Amino acid sequence: MKILLAIDDSRGAQAVITEAPTRMWPDNTSFCILNVVDLRHWDEMPELIEDARRAGEKLVRQACERFRIVGREVKGDAPLGFPDKAISKYAREWGADLIMIGSRGLNTVTRFLLGSVAQAVLRDAPCSVEVVRPRTAEQQTSHPMRILVATDGSTCSSLAVRTVAKRPWPKDTQVLVVTAVQLVAPDALHFSASLAPEYPTALLAEIWKEAEARAGEAVIDARKILEHAGLKVSTYQSTPACEPRVAILDEASKWEADLIVVGSHGRHGVDHLLMGSVSEAVALHANCSVEVVRAATASVEQEHELIAMASA
Repeated sequence: MKILLAIDDSRGAQAVITEAPTRMWPDNTSFCILNVVDLRHWDEMPELIEDARRAGEKLVRQACERFRIVGREVKGDAPLGFPDKAISKYAREWGADLIMIGSRGLNTVTRFLLGSVAQAVLRDAPCSVEVVRPRTAEQQTSHPMRILVATDGSTCSSLAVRTVAKRPWPKDTQVLVVTAVQLVAPDALHFSASLAPEYPTALLAEIWKEAEARAGEAVIDARKILEHAGLKVSTYQSTPACEPRVAILDEASKWEADLIVVGSHGRHGVDHLLMGSVSEAVALHANCSVEVVRAATASVEQEHELIAMASA
């Protein structure tokens, strides 16, 4: 597995280099620590670019040392560029399986700042992306993790479940499977509301019943895969009327999750606005770290292995 850590000198980036080397990973996992020296900061002061590069290289060296101390294979790079574009480009060229990037905070202003880089990476990355948030000292010393996995029964959310099942986790790690199946896409709610009076009550009841059944099937499938991997699993099934992102965020907060794992449809443009809104909203607004799993990260061999795991 190849993990790209995008860092700067923020507190959020410190969470990345604290979390990544101590978490359990598959054998032969390698890391690359990347600090893109943002040229936008030096447009009017080009004479300071070289100083900024040296500072970036020092930051990367210090981070690499923390990985080497615990025996992790790591390399570093500090190129000049524009982080919102350069991080995804670097991940593509290096062949990263996962990008880990820090969160600057949870208030409105810092969410806006986060959005300029992390949101761009979430949308454009060729691989899975984890937005890492700092854990408390108590959470860091508590070895088992609490992982919330969201599923709606779709291919991309099934891959999120299988990704969790495939990775190593500390002993006694708990997984909460949350199903969030929505009757109508959020962007179409106003349209559906205007037509609702024209639909027969029996038809609406049938649609509701099918959505609940789909959610139930998603729970059963997810639980089977995760328990087969030796994980302790509990479940929560939201009602079809519940907004998926609300259900996921609320349950993660109440359960005090360390990590949320959601699937991404991996689409762009208008399709992204319709299909990617849930995973992006969860990643940007959660109180804990969030990994958005992209379907493109699974090789054919991995898919065959995971399908066999589910049918065993």
